[in-house]
Amino acid sequence: MDRLYHVLEAQQFDIDQMDAVFSIAREMEQVVQHYGSNILNRRVMATLFYEPSTRTRLSFESAMTRLGGAVLTTESAQEFSSAAKGETLEDTIRVVAGYTDVIVLRHFESGASNRAAAVAGIPVINAGDGAGQHPTQALLDMYTIQREIGRLEEIAVALVGDLANGRTVRSLCYLLAKYEDIKIYFVAPEVVRMKDDIKEYLQRHQVDFEEADDLHDVARQADVIYQTRIQKERFGDRTTEYEQARGKYIVDRSVMDCMQDHAVVMHPLPRVDEIDPAVDADPRAAYFRQAHNGLYVRMALLRMLLA
Repeated sequence: MDRLYHVLEAQQFDIDQMDAVFSIAREMEQVVQHYGSNILNRRVMATLFYEPSTRTRLSFESAMTRLGGAVLTTESAQEFSSAAKGETLEDTIRVVAGYTDVIVLRHFESGASNRAAAVAGIPVINAGDGAGQHPTQALLDMYTIQREIGRLEEIAVALVGDLANGRTVRSLCYLLAKYEDIKIYFVAPEVVRMKDDIKEYLQRHQVDFEEADDLHDVARQADVIYQTRIQKERFGDRTTEYEQARGKYIVDRSVMDCMQDHAVVMHPLPRVDEIDPAVDADPRAAYFRQAHNGLYVRMALLRMLLA
């Protein structure tokens, strides 16, 4: 297995690397229960976020802190950093790299993390770039599926909601394609259906997928329902299209009643109105456990990059 240096896109991970991440993540669950570790003592992580985030930024910062490292952070880099003065991303990265041992970057442009990695000289972790990718989310999603369902092969996964703009579902497709006997259902309003590049990727890798309209019917067959919100911020002034998509697919009690007993509902969060809060009490609602798994997976990645 090649040594991990950057975390830029889901495609870079093969099954062996994912197994290594997941094995260390299980160890990290024990580390958290025993109040942390000093394995990354004197290491410094910068979280450089040009887009808003709560879960991703805080989980990375918690991960570094629990491993004994230090954190430098900016939540609104686009507005308050040198970017407001016109500095290029590359120049910002060159400067920040001189202060830290790893940079966690969230940016509004697809491919920004690759640009950063090209000049950083230290590890860069892609924490989401525009509508492009979110590889650490995809890794924690796969870890959650493994923990909840017990396997990553021979499963059916329904991806629901904003599939055109959702970087989490794109990255998840890349990882699901590594495994055998996967079936993917795309359930989305017409204006936000999954883009052709992902469908072509799945075809090249002989992954069975279909586009469906009836969420209740899909719920009867899926092991995982992966719900996503309709991302209003990606629509700009196309308010009519947003309203057409919003509220079309909602996971409520009627959907849960169709699901198999072992199946789970996941969501990258935040949710708006696409999951009825009444569903939260159902043991098959895995989205808060999923969010907590992000801590363990990100601890594992930081250990692999820096220890």
